[in-house]
Amino acid sequence: MLTITQDLYDRIVAHAREDHPDEACGVVAGPEGTGRPERFIPMLNAARSPTFYEFGSQDLLKLYREMDDRDEEPVVIYHSHTATEAYPSRTDIGYANEPGAHYVLVSTADADGLGDFQFRSFRILDGEVTEEEVKVVEAY
Repeated sequence: MLTITQDLYDRIVAHAREDHPDEACGVVAGPEGTGRPERFIPMLNAARSPTFYEFGSQDLLKLYREMDDRDEEPVVIYHSHTATEAYPSRTDIGYANEPGAHYVLVSTADADGLGDFQFRSFRILDGEVTEEEVKVVEAY
């Protein structure tokens, strides 16, 4: 289960809406070994595409150095889908290389009739996708 604060949830959704019609992407880092998302890090979609996202190689290198210096790890890796449901594509699954991370997808398309976005979390390990519950809390 992913437990995330309302503030972080809102910031991820806002980023997805702001970057629409392109896919948004980013990371929420947390203290190593805690599994607790704390620091919101919106990234630039280097692909600038409505159907694909990509972290810039220099941005990614800088991010991992910064997390290493702060004893952090990527707890949440998020991106948006602009025209499809919030479910990992084959490409998303292929690029999932953080076995401990929660992969959050936000859909800015009204794919389910329940509103203008979906917020879903998945674990992706060795190509296997497992959806998990998302619990939104005011604070940890």
